[in-house]
Amino acid sequence: MAVIRVNSNDVKILARLIRAEAEGEGQLGMLMVGNVGVNRIRANCLDFKGIRTMKQMVYQSPGGFEAVQKSYFYQRARSKEIRLARKNINGEKFHPASRALWFFEPGGSCPRTWFNQPNAGRYKSHCFYAPTYQNCPSVYRVY
Repeated sequence: MAVIRVNSNDVKILARLIRAEAEGEGQLGMLMVGNVGVNRIRANCLDFKGIRTMKQMVYQSPGGFEAVQKSYFYQRARSKEIRLARKNINGEKFHPASRALWFFEPGGSCPRTWFNQPNAGRYKSHCFYAPTYQNCPSVYRVY
């Protein structure tokens, strides 16, 4: 059961995003990027107040994703990434991105905080950052 409202185009947008942002990280890395996207739609806190749709989340400016500025983001969604995107939309979560709202690829080790939020962990080259319960209780809701 979907934890956010989407249509087939939204699924394809998320599929393109997770491929563009994390194809080199494998399926688990792409699923973690998808977690961040779904979390941003559900969060309604911090930098993501009022972000309620897939398009708002992906194209948010400032605060959106670097990949939308690259041509490879605009390639057709593939069935593999569509399946992964559906897992995210259906609420599957993958640590350390389970509650993360941010991720990035540093040149070295992960900073302890990002946007004043603590590091939740690293997967391959990406560091993930989750808000505290006090700053964003909605990402801690169970669905």
